[in-house]
Formats: sequence, structure tokens, C-alpha cells
Amino acid sequence: MRIKTQATVAVIASTAVATTVLFLGSLGNTSAQVKGRYLPEYTETGDLILPKNFHEWVYVGSPLTPNALNNGKAGFPEFHNVYIEPGSYEIYKKTNVFPEGTIFFKELQLTLPAENPDGSRMEPSGRGYFPGPFNGADVTVKDTKRYADTGGWGYYNFNHHEPKAPTAKLRPKAECGYCHQASAKKDEVWTQFYPLLDK
Repeated sequence: MRIKTQATVAVIASTAVATTVLFLGSLGNTSAQVKGRYLPEYTETGDLILPKNFHEWVYVGSPLTPNALNNGKAGFPEFHNVYIEPGSYEIYKKTNVFPEGTIFFKELQLTLPAENPDGSRMEPSGRGYFPGPFNGADVTVKDTKRYADTGGWGYYNFNHHEPKAPTAKLRPKAECGYCHQASAKKDEVWTQFYPLLDK
């Protein structure tokens, strides 16, 4: 009886170990999936689908060009809150090159109403420009084959108002690509404004 009992205990212990190993392996696989890159998604007609969960991406900076400082006609009269897809950023940190499939998400955000001629206002922290409502988004995708005509990057506008469009068509070179190619510091990216990327 004692021999049978010991054998039964041994089988149970072995099963428990095997189960634990399988469970930990499952966690490892899940972790690997979580850390995978989010790549651009397109409709059947080639429009870009609004990227998912962009607020959870790596924030790189917020340039600001108020209307009041640009004769009332700023090209982008708002904060430009820029995010990069995390998996692409991890590769960039190691290689100093934006990999194929890199996505930049620029969420536009209006300033709060002005109280002064220069567009600024007073808040408890002092006089300045303060974020107001969201105001649409622009998205940039790197694919050197798909966007060969615009230097390897595609430019999309998901509305300059809310709500953001669920999909967007590729913008012509003269509308976005030309300016990036002419003035952006590195690979059509304005790294000069983003210390996190300016290496």
C-alpha cells in the first residue's frame, strides 16, 4: 500500500511540475505577443485604418504654432502631440534607423481661448498656451516600396476636427511630403523638435 501511495504522489508531483512549466511557457508567449509591433492596417481599397491605442504609444513631443503668432493663419494652429509606435521606437533606439512599418501619430489639440493679443491666457501656473479640445489627427507611415514617390513615407489626414475619421486616403506629395523632404532633419522626420529621437 505504501509503495502505491508513493507512486501516486510521484505522478501527481510530476503532473504539477509539467503543468507549471506549460503555464509559464504560455505567459512567455503572451508576453512576446504583447511586445510585438503594431503595423499599419489598410482597407481593401488601400486606405489607412486609424491606428489603435495610440495614446499608449511612446510620446515624443508637442510643437505649438498658435494662430495669434502667425497673423491668424497658422498652418497647424494647435498643439501637435506626436507619438511613435513602441515596437518601432525600440528598434530605432538600437539602430538609429526608423524601420519599415514605423508609424507616427500626430494628434492635434487646440489651445484654450485667448485672453491676450498674442493668443496666450492666464492660468494658476502663469501666462502661456494651454491644451484645449482634441482636433483630429495626422498619421505618417514608413514603407519605402509603397510610398516610393514620397521618399518612403506615406502621409494621411484623419480630419482636422473631431471625431477622427476611421480611415484616410494617402495625401499628395505637394500637401505633406514636400515639406518633410525639404525641412525635416532625419529621414523626413522632424527629429530636431524631438530630443527623444534626435540622435
